[in-house]
Amino acid sequence: MSNLTVTFQEYTMNQLYLPMDFSDLIPEDHVARIVSDMIDALDDQLFFDAYQGGGRPAYHPKMMAKIVLYGYTQSLFSARAIEGALTEHLPMMWMAASQTPDFNTINRFRSERCKSLMDTLYAEMVRLLIEEGYVDGRDYFLDGTKVEANANKYTFVWRKSTEKHEEKLQAKIEDNLRAIEDAIAVDMETLKREDDTFQRERISREALEEVAEKVEQELRTQEDAIEAADTAEEKREKKQAVKPLRQFHRALIKDFLPRLETYETQMGLFGERNSYSKTDVDATFMRMKDDHMMNGQLKAGYNIQAGTQDQFILHYSIHQSPTDARLLAPHWESLKETGRKLPKNLVADAGYGSEPNYMYLSEQKDLHSLIPYNTYNQEQKRSFSKKAYHPHNWTYDEKDDLYWCPNQRKVTFRHYRRRTDKYGYSRDFKIYECESCEGCPFKADCTTAKGNRKVYYNPVYEELKAKEATKLKSEFGRTLYTRRKTDVESVFGHVKQNLGFQRFHLRGKEKVQVEFGWVALAHNIRKMAAAKHRKKKPAV
Repeated sequence: MSNLTVTFQEYTMNQLYLPMDFSDLIPEDHVARIVSDMIDALDDQLFFDAYQGGGRPAYHPKMMAKIVLYGYTQSLFSARAIEGALTEHLPMMWMAASQTPDFNTINRFRSERCKSLMDTLYAEMVRLLIEEGYVDGRDYFLDGTKVEANANKYTFVWRKSTEKHEEKLQAKIEDNLRAIEDAIAVDMETLKREDDTFQRERISREALEEVAEKVEQELRTQEDAIEAADTAEEKREKKQAVKPLRQFHRALIKDFLPRLETYETQMGLFGERNSYSKTDVDATFMRMKDDHMMNGQLKAGYNIQAGTQDQFILHYSIHQSPTDARLLAPHWESLKETGRKLPKNLVADAGYGSEPNYMYLSEQKDLHSLIPYNTYNQEQKRSFSKKAYHPHNWTYDEKDDLYWCPNQRKVTFRHYRRRTDKYGYSRDFKIYECESCEGCPFKADCTTAKGNRKVYYNPVYEELKAKEATKLKSEFGRTLYTRRKTDVESVFGHVKQNLGFQRFHLRGKEKVQVEFGWVALAHNIRKMAAAKHRKKKPAV
């Protein structure tokens, strides 16, 4: 007998229900609406310039931009995942107006067509952030993070290995040339030229190709001589005499020239780098964060430099160098190229506190930097002042330009010395040397040098450090610098952990530049949605 007291709501799967408009089912503060409003606010011509016309009608670029950007906000980083969401995810179906481009179309749009579009898209995003009061653009917190490339970590090429193999090949080529130089009348000294890429004298591929032509001509002459021989014995002798030349020609064509071409191509791909991946030649092998077993991870990747304010990414740039210190100037130059109003305050960690960076920043007008040098935090501790053997704590006699060491011996100025690093930057040092460390009871603690203790003092760098320390110790400097960790470092945490972007899906620096643009836009939109939700939520 049925229970007449139990009732249920109507449930019929094949029944048509109203409303049919998807937008009524999407909340006003939903991420999808922010994405849609931002893309709709852009000029249509901006998107149309990326198309040539002709052929079948293309999907509307604004629709494509919406689904890609919304997909990235939902951690859908592959084109196939976005394609699947177009038939399963309600906000995605609403933005696409129920259209279903396939994954190839999506991938071509986000990687190829958006190469010229991303800079404008990002500029529009920053303008929107400033206009709506999310940021004011005055403060700029800079930091870098490494993201793994879409490359096989075992298909690597190393500069040192290439140089070593090329040098061995050069020696082998020279030995073979000396063995047959009389036959083709070649002068070894005229073949070798100074090569800037390899930083030494070597025989280039072009020079060796000229040798190959001479060898071919000589072989044709010898073959004619063999054919003209009167007896079989004479032919046999001539063939035997030309055998080394034939062997050398075979080695030239099948071994020496192809390998030289390979090495020259590899050196051209290196540029200033020490490595690259065969599956993404723009990616450099970098030391990533340790894994959970505390194993250092050496993987192909890119160094992303990003500037933030209130955890919004204001600008980013992609680099192939693993060292942050060398990327401050290129990053700031790329920011100036956008034409946007530049920030007033630049804040970064001690990884950027180098002499070249301080010199570069001193040349930037109306810019206030807060960047500690590598020993700044140590110098603020009480324990640092107790380090008796650090020259910073020694007594300095400005009149006689000398230091007094802990054993009250003179450490006098000796001479100047200039050092130039491998990147071409020169530093000038003043060299001080102790009058005598012989018999000093503190020598073992003071220095490991066999002779007297020497002090290398860089006047330019020390002056720049002193200026930076004064700014950092001011009330304004302390207040602003304390915001750095919670601002820019947390952004990388959100992108890698909350958004789940830990590896690029596209290959090549240009495409990687575009892909991280989508990621940064997605991060900013999620922050905007969270801020709008907090404003809408009533106070308890």
